Amino acid sequence: MSTKTKAFWIAFPLTVTAVSILAVGRLHRTANRSTGSNPSANAAGTPSAEPATSPGVSMPTEITIPANSEIEVRLNQSIATSRVVAGDPFYATVADAVIVNGQTAIPKGSPVKGVVVSAREAGRLHGVAELRLALASVEVNGNDYDLHSNSFTRFGNNHKKRNWEFIGGGAGGGALIGALAGGGKGALIGAPIAAGAGAAGAAVTEKRDLVIPAETAMTFRLHESVEVHL
Repeated sequence: MSTKTKAFWIAFPLTVTAVSILAVGRLHRTANRSTGSNPSANAAGTPSAEPATSPGVSMPTEITIPANSEIEVRLNQSIATSRVVAGDPFYATVADAVIVNGQTAIPKGSPVKGVVVSAREAGRLHGVAELRLALASVEVNGNDYDLHSNSFTRFGNNHKKRNWEFIGGGAGGGALIGALAGGGKGALIGAPIAAGAGAAGAAVTEKRDLVIPAETAMTFRLHESVEVHL
């Protein structure tokens, strides 16, 4: 074998090896550049999973309205003791925003649902009408939150004085008529008869039921705290 041939077989493998090393190095540099454009890419070149957050979007905020906080509402409709019974719902809106630590927990105008705790009609001769209301829930940003509050109580007018006017007026009139008809004895007879007529008149008089008009403002106090998500 000639010297040139020996030199060829020695140099050829070295050349092939050098070319392979250069090719592998070029491939590595290309891979590094492709992954370097995305800092979150992992070793396999696949982007790593990260929580998606949109700029300017804040996480939901939770506000706790403490117990004993006051909520003022206005009725959407009138409520009368002659038309409702215990357990009936009523509807209202928040009259003033509820603020906690400088943040609005319940905006003004939020829908409110309440419940009639008790409703008692007035009697014809005695008994005062009574109406007790309490809050049940409030809607904030499309979510309903249960409320536990004290009761708002209203009483009707006492008609005892009015009954006495009917009875007393009847007795006086009867005494006058009896006196004109038959003297003193007639007065003694006419008075009790007319008094009975006056009592009968009071009995048939319309009952004094209690009516709370629409748009009436009522203030309730919470018995328990409420967590509102904004």
